[in-house]
Amino acid sequence: MKKTILFYLLLNISIFSCFGLDPCCVQPCQNRGVCLSKGSDSYECDCTRTGFYGENCTIPELSTRIKSFLKPSPNLVHHILTHYKWIWDIINNISFIRDAIMRYVLTSRANLIDSPPTFNSDYDYKSWEAYSNLSYYTRTLPPLPKHCPGGTTALPAAKDVVQKVLLRKRFTPDPQGTSLMFAFFAQHFTHQFFKSDLKKGPAFTKSLGHGVDLSHIYGETLEKQHKLRLFKDGKLKYQVVDGEVYPPLVKDVQVEMHYPPHVSEQQRFAVGHEAFGLVPGLMMYATLWLREHNRVCDIMKQEHPDWDDERIFQTTRLILIGQTIKIVIEDYVQHLSGYHFKLKFDPELLFNQKFQYQNRIAAEFNTLYHWHPLMPDAFHIQNQVYSFPQFLFNNSIVTEHGISNLVESFTKQTAGRISGGWNLPPAVQGMATKVLEQSRQMRYQSLNAYRKRFNMRPYMSFQDLTGDKELALELEKLYGHVDAVELYSGLLVEKPRPNAVFGETMVEMGAPFSLKGLMGNPICSPEYWMPSTFGGKVGFDIVNSASLKKLVCLNVKGPCPIVSFKVPDIQFPSLTNVNASSDPAGHRGINPTVLLKERSSEL
Repeated sequence: MKKTILFYLLLNISIFSCFGLDPCCVQPCQNRGVCLSKGSDSYECDCTRTGFYGENCTIPELSTRIKSFLKPSPNLVHHILTHYKWIWDIINNISFIRDAIMRYVLTSRANLIDSPPTFNSDYDYKSWEAYSNLSYYTRTLPPLPKHCPGGTTALPAAKDVVQKVLLRKRFTPDPQGTSLMFAFFAQHFTHQFFKSDLKKGPAFTKSLGHGVDLSHIYGETLEKQHKLRLFKDGKLKYQVVDGEVYPPLVKDVQVEMHYPPHVSEQQRFAVGHEAFGLVPGLMMYATLWLREHNRVCDIMKQEHPDWDDERIFQTTRLILIGQTIKIVIEDYVQHLSGYHFKLKFDPELLFNQKFQYQNRIAAEFNTLYHWHPLMPDAFHIQNQVYSFPQFLFNNSIVTEHGISNLVESFTKQTAGRISGGWNLPPAVQGMATKVLEQSRQMRYQSLNAYRKRFNMRPYMSFQDLTGDKELALELEKLYGHVDAVELYSGLLVEKPRPNAVFGETMVEMGAPFSLKGLMGNPICSPEYWMPSTFGGKVGFDIVNSASLKKLVCLNVKGPCPIVSFKVPDIQFPSLTNVNASSDPAGHRGINPTVLLKERSSEL
């Protein structure tokens, strides 16, 4: 097999040479080797620190052979971590073993992410511009060179890919029991650092913090932050509706928010992210974090009566960043991993490791995180069922049902499975088409190229990729060869792991990006991670005891609702029969596809 690959590689290079083209266009350097062209008939591969040597970096060093022999496959590791619960129950109660495993999880994942960054969409080689220009998303793999033949011109129409292999035929629930609380948390949390600046192009980001900075709560600019602040006791502005705190109105704070004309002035809430009026699930989380910020401000004011508004605000922001990271690791990542091993947020685990406390969001991470198959066909809240048109831009649902009822209703409803194909809601097919088109504009390498980059074997056939004959046949008609399958479409059609929401590639790519971004946050560094940073022991305890349940229970009236990223093991009413004539918000006739196309830069 290796000899065959080498033969075709050399044949392609000779063909390129005959036509005076760059021999690096055929990507002759393997195993992360860097290709340097030397005219049209010669090239060299830089194999430095790849663990391989030879003309094309294909001969493994002895240490590489040993590591390859000893290292279990990702699927075997996943199997071990998701089975044998009785063993993991013992390990989880032995602190030094649990710490050692968690340290390995963090370092092994984070080490797969280049730091400092190496490429961006305009530079397929290392340059100071690619490193220093924060307005770009970084790139994990360099873009395909513009001057090389082939590329996106040979790919099927993006619309055809969406309609033939992605679009939902029938709702497929996630067998892992993921709830809509998880789905909306994913959307809310990631939008603080996934904010493409489409005025410049999809390669650019407006979120220059490149990580967990809570700009979706406080605004991405100082100007917006100041408009949202009360400038008293560190708090954010708010309004009271039926005795409960909600975000202020746009007319009262004069910040930019994206609402279509039909939304009344009294339903135009103002929060840190201009697109969070899109669905009630986003505004629910925005409201919870607003209440939590003001609650923590009250605690800081009591602890430090001598502090001014600015110090209370800034310290509270650091506390909420810490709470967010803990919830993401110990609740959110814990759920989606399906591991019996209990994950732990403890920055001190890395203090004796080589670790860089910086992060740049990669364009591929942004593309990977378009998890629209999580969305159901309709939304069940208390005794009402809302269709997509009724749900979009409808903040009246937030105030009419209240945060507590929204939380419990979203906890009880199962989200869709992400990988496996044919589960994309029709309402967002325009969005999926746009993602594919933008990926091609940024000249992404193939799904298999990314699998090799993250230490997975490339798929050898469409059946190998999907595990489904019918889906494999449709993909073959579209792409011709499995090596042509794109990153985004490949992630959504990949066969899921048993009883899981994702396939292998989504986890093995996503986890390194996620954990590096979380633990690379400044608050996790030795210089920041101490009680004084968070206003003393009381603030530090708020961070270290944070959980999804606490976030909700401390910020709703009355008893705490059922709250979880996993649907409880009880039966709920079917959502298959949606009464389209029941429209309490008066939103009949709104086309969700049109609205979502208008907001394509925000999803």
